[in-house]
Amino acid sequence: MKKKQFVVIGCGRFGTSVATQLYDMGFEVMAVDKSEETIQNLADKVTYAVQADAIDENSLSAIGIRNFDVAVITIGADIQSSILVTLMVKELGVKTVVAKAQNELHGKVLYRIGADRVVFPEREMGIRIAKNLVSDNILEYIQLAPDYSIMEVKALDPWIGKNLMEIDMRSKYGINVMAIKHNDDINIAVMATDIIKENDVLVVIGHNDDLNRLEEK
Repeated sequence: MKKKQFVVIGCGRFGTSVATQLYDMGFEVMAVDKSEETIQNLADKVTYAVQADAIDENSLSAIGIRNFDVAVITIGADIQSSILVTLMVKELGVKTVVAKAQNELHGKVLYRIGADRVVFPEREMGIRIAKNLVSDNILEYIQLAPDYSIMEVKALDPWIGKNLMEIDMRSKYGINVMAIKHNDDINIAVMATDIIKENDVLVVIGHNDDLNRLEEK
C-alpha cells in the first residue's frame, strides 16, 4: 500500500515537530516556510525543504502541492494567512487538510472553509498529531517513555468476533490490552474470553516498534 505523502506549511516549533516526526516515521514530507534560515535548518530532517510564500497561490501550485495526500497548515499567529492558505490548499485539490488554530473562533472558521481537521497545539503534542495522521486505526497516542506508549486502536476487521485469547496480541504483536471501549462503556477488567465487537476501541500498551506495526494494518 502506498504511503501517504505530507506537506507541512509553516515551520515554527509546532510545524517542525510534526514534519520531523512524520519523516522519522518513514513518510515523504515536504516542509514549506518563507524563512530561508528555517528551511536551511530543516534541509536534512525532511524529504524536501522549500522556501516559498504560501499565501501566493502560484507558489503553492509551483511546488506541486496537489500531489500530496495531506497538507498540514501550521502557520503561526497570522490568522488571516492561516485562513487564506487553508482555503487555497483545499481549492488546489489536496484531499485532506489539517489546520492549526489559535482559538475556538479561528477553528470554526477553518472548518467552515473546508479544513478536514483543526488542531490546537496547546492541547496536542506534535508527536500525537503525527501518529494520528498516518493511520486511520490510531485514535489517541500517549508516549510514556522514549520506547513505550499507550494507544487507542480501532478494532481491526480480523479481530471482530474473536476473543482476546484467540487474537493473542501479546504473542502476535508484542502488546497488552489494558481496556476495551464499546460505545460509551469501558471495560477495564479485561479477560481472555472478552469478545471484540465491531466499532470497539482497544487501549493497548507496548514498545513503540510493536505499536508501529499496528499502524500499518
